[in-house]
Amino acid sequence: MSVALKLIGNHINVINMTNKKYLLPFMVVAIAASISSCSSTPNPTSGSIESGTPPPNTTPRATPEKPDATSKVPTSQLAQVTLYTSDIQCQELIPQQISVPAEEPLTGAVAKIIEEQDTADFDLSAYRVKVENGIATVDLRLSPLSKRQFVSLSSCEQFALFGSLRKTLMSNAEWNIKEVRFTEQGKAVIL
Repeated sequence: MSVALKLIGNHINVINMTNKKYLLPFMVVAIAASISSCSSTPNPTSGSIESGTPPPNTTPRATPEKPDATSKVPTSQLAQVTLYTSDIQCQELIPQQISVPAEEPLTGAVAKIIEEQDTADFDLSAYRVKVENGIATVDLRLSPLSKRQFVSLSSCEQFALFGSLRKTLMSNAEWNIKEVRFTEQGKAVIL
């Protein structure tokens, strides 16, 4: 009987060692996935987002951060707008004054918010903003290479993207926007 117990004990040890061998890689993958889904670092390969213009096709590689587009514009051609962005806990939107090109301040403000939301797995390729009768419609386009869709955004990510856009567009009184709607290629975004 003691031989049988030893064999069973050895078998259990082999199973435990095998489970440990497979558990570590699983934990590493799980941690990496959770970190990448919460990242708010802009995707350096996504290109700059201009109203209605998709970025050029690029291959992922490390590139230095691009200088702010407003740094090339003379100060006299800049407008100050209030941009609202989410705090770290996604509880409130914090106002900040930013400079955007004076010829299209609304588009510049939307571009700043969208640039902050691009991550390695959620990539917006383009957008359009149309304002009619006090209603702004923001039509968003996901990159074909985006691994995530709008419905896969966490409530925090939704607040940071949609809440920031809505509050920014409605709070700058000179734009006279009373309501903001979101579409994806012309269809209402349903979350």
